[in-house]
Amino acid sequence: MSVNQNTYDESQIQVLEGLEAVRKRPGMYIGSTSVRGLHHLVWEVVDNSIDEALAGFCTKIEIIVHKDNSITVIDNGRGIPVGENVKLKKSTLEVVLTVLHAGGKFGGEGYKVSGGLHGVGVSVVNALSKKLVVQVKREGKIHQQEFQRGVPQYDLKIVGDADHTGTAIRFWPDEEIFTETTDYDYDTLQSRIRELAFLNKGIEISLTDERTDVSNTFKYEGGIISFVEYLNRNRETIHAPIYTEGTKDFIQVEIALQYNDSYTENIYSFANNIHTHEGGTHESGFKSALTRILNDYARKYNAIKDSDSNLTGDDVREGLIAIISVKIPEPQFEGQTKTKLGNSEVRGIVESLFSEKLMEFLDENPAIAKKIVEKGVQAARAREAAKRARELTRRKSALEVSALPGKLADCSSRDASISEVYIVEGDSAGGSAKQGRDRHFQAILPIRGKILNVEKARLDRILSSAEIRAIITALGTGIGDDFDISKARYHKVIIMTDADVDGAHIRTLLLTFFYRYMRKVVEAGYIYIAQPPLYKLERNKTVRYAYNDKQRDAIMQEFGEGVKVNVQRYKGLGEMDPEQLWETTMDPESRTLLQVNIQDAMDADAIFDALMGENVEPRREFIQQHAKFVKNLDV
Repeated sequence: MSVNQNTYDESQIQVLEGLEAVRKRPGMYIGSTSVRGLHHLVWEVVDNSIDEALAGFCTKIEIIVHKDNSITVIDNGRGIPVGENVKLKKSTLEVVLTVLHAGGKFGGEGYKVSGGLHGVGVSVVNALSKKLVVQVKREGKIHQQEFQRGVPQYDLKIVGDADHTGTAIRFWPDEEIFTETTDYDYDTLQSRIRELAFLNKGIEISLTDERTDVSNTFKYEGGIISFVEYLNRNRETIHAPIYTEGTKDFIQVEIALQYNDSYTENIYSFANNIHTHEGGTHESGFKSALTRILNDYARKYNAIKDSDSNLTGDDVREGLIAIISVKIPEPQFEGQTKTKLGNSEVRGIVESLFSEKLMEFLDENPAIAKKIVEKGVQAARAREAAKRARELTRRKSALEVSALPGKLADCSSRDASISEVYIVEGDSAGGSAKQGRDRHFQAILPIRGKILNVEKARLDRILSSAEIRAIITALGTGIGDDFDISKARYHKVIIMTDADVDGAHIRTLLLTFFYRYMRKVVEAGYIYIAQPPLYKLERNKTVRYAYNDKQRDAIMQEFGEGVKVNVQRYKGLGEMDPEQLWETTMDPESRTLLQVNIQDAMDADAIFDALMGENVEPRREFIQQHAKFVKNLDV
């Protein structure tokens, strides 16, 4: 009798106890085991300290990155309780560190508001650390316990006396889990820590990196007012920040906003310190109130006539930077990444609190109100002009042969998921790319020279640029109100420019355009940067390519000393023949592509503004700060 290999019975049901489930499926708890997941461990521990601060018991938090890439988080809160847990017959501290969903945030009186999403925080960090040591200063004593991969190494013990309270947790991320890297990035840590200090006014948060002896302390008595001022630091502002706060039905609302002379809007919303990237009810309540109140004010003082249409949301938000922060006892998160606030009651609360404050501000500050309304009216006029210009990027009739740009060499495939378009600098490189490509899935769009710097222009002027119109039409997504990412004709948009200063400038201009006017294309991961080689090395008939000086030197060593090697430094893509361009830069089997993604929208916004904006000083500061990394400047 044959044995059924597909037997499914009780012997195949696994029960993972304690923290085994976390180690088995870490992505379920921290998102991924990549760099992002590694840093998430820090936020889980820091969130506990922030919760102590929100409860009114913590004023200072220290984060230390040690030379061995372990992290210590210290706060001066009440300290995690150390008494025996009656149900589990072990110390409460051990329960918090070894049992999922154990904490003071599940309906008890420990915390009214907390920042964690799942309440699994520190126990997950313990599970994913090869070692964790916790010290709690409480009841006049220092209590200590050590864990390895979530397993206690000894019972909680007293190791000294304490004259104040607090918690210190040091953990070493497990290389078995974080196989990509266990190196912490200082800039990533600093960006989030600064954000937390802004969102929780008066709390002092310090970050020390023992690897580089760099240390910074963040404390903002102005809270989100200081946040808005920080985000606008490189821009010309129209007025001082407008601030409102209020509480209704145990929901705390804080809003700060300020207009500047740019043409882009930046609204950042937070719920319980969590950045709600996808917005939600608090953000929609704010937007609705802003549009309604500014239209009411404009009509009241005849800034827009009875016969004119209302200003749209886009009109009134041009040049706006706003921070919306709400603190909610029971937040409900939705969306693809669980970063969209879903509490329906929050919309009405935000809308009513903000409406009252904004109308009061406008009535008391007529000069500023006039500037804000005028900016919206100008934006409306530009929108109408842009609408007319947009018609040039659309297919006017099915009878036309094609509305695609004449210089676009399209691919034969109509499957966007496999199709890619190379945006190539210059007709010479475009010619080589057209001959060297795989016509089935690779399209080529040559552009001439440097496109318009969109950081300094409104959409109507941008759409007057033939090169930008060609890009929009080729991609097929439309722009502005017409934008629809599902209509993208290619899922790889590859910027291919020369490896020199001019090429880098063109690449930056293109990235600025995509970030400002097609951000969803960037967020979807459709934008790539091609990496053409810098050198061609030839010995006899053996040809090798090097993409940087280090690779060139390594190849020279491989060829051997005293051997004659012909080294060619490529000045531009046009110097390569079609076969070389295919082999080095376009062949999916051998090419190197860099995918462009947005790790932090606020940082990206600041960099684009500094590099491409009107003010020279931020650009000079950026160059001075980063010049030390440049050894050879190609001018």
